Amino acid sequence: MRSYLEAFDTISNAEEFSRHALALFQYQFEHNKVYRSYCDLINVNPTEVQKTTEIPFLPIEFFKSHRVCSSKIPPEQYFESSGTTGQIRSRHYVSDLSLYHKSFEKGFEIFYGSIQGYALLALLPSYLEREHASLVYMANTLIQKSKHPSSGFYLDEWDQLKNTLEDLESKNQKTILLGVSFALLEAIEKYNWNLDNTLVMETGGMKGMRKEWIRSALHNRLMQGFGVKSIHAEYGMTELLSQAYSIANGIFYCPPWMQVSTRAPEDPFEIQSVGKTGGLNIIDLANIDSCAFIATQDLGVCHSDGGFEVLGRFDQAEIRGCNLMVV
Repeated sequence: MRSYLEAFDTISNAEEFSRHALALFQYQFEHNKVYRSYCDLINVNPTEVQKTTEIPFLPIEFFKSHRVCSSKIPPEQYFESSGTTGQIRSRHYVSDLSLYHKSFEKGFEIFYGSIQGYALLALLPSYLEREHASLVYMANTLIQKSKHPSSGFYLDEWDQLKNTLEDLESKNQKTILLGVSFALLEAIEKYNWNLDNTLVMETGGMKGMRKEWIRSALHNRLMQGFGVKSIHAEYGMTELLSQAYSIANGIFYCPPWMQVSTRAPEDPFEIQSVGKTGGLNIIDLANIDSCAFIATQDLGVCHSDGGFEVLGRFDQAEIRGCNLMVV
């Protein structure tokens, strides 16, 4: 069973996804005390779950109050969510980092090809200033695997960032500028840019540094400031091991082992059809040793082609770093 679950990256169609998800649900019901208690509380019996739409989604708040684990193996690492002073942070304990590596490395390759073809410049000041940030861990691994001498993190080295990007542009080097939203805005306020070979990728959130923007307005401003035709985006969170990516227009797509649906705002157990705004539920089949079925506090809408948009957050949800609010 374990070897089958770890082969999530071999999923290639909806039937395989469904079969894999049902097997992982049975596994996590049996091995995850927190998830099992939740299923018992809402009277869900695994013998009655025959399709993915019947699998319960664990409210993401449990990661703040409980140790959500499906493994007895001591964790190799834990990741902690961002938050302002006084907020309780989520913790995601990862028993096997190789699963995380496989997920984010292969997920990146699906959308962008080999990282070795890029220089990766990470503009993540708020994340670098705290420990246990999963985004920094992912970015650092991709930076190392890119093997490009200019790849690296940038904090307040604005002149160095400007000079590096200009040098890479002059060499027609494919480059990714990965940045938290407020830092990208600061970059275009400091300098004039005209990037032809650089993908600008925002990873969401103002981190309390600025007022939140509607994503479309943010992307329009960044496109003007950087002189690019589109803004890419990454959607992930502390409690996941997989990421979705947007190539343009704020519409995200998942790797084959990840799936997003919406639940009715007034009924957390009602899965909605495409086109309706609701709370985002995520199935992340890489998340074997934690919980693969998570009800987030993000609001969004799913499209018929498998894409989805993030529109904001529930009013009662705490503001977190990996989201953009609707105003």
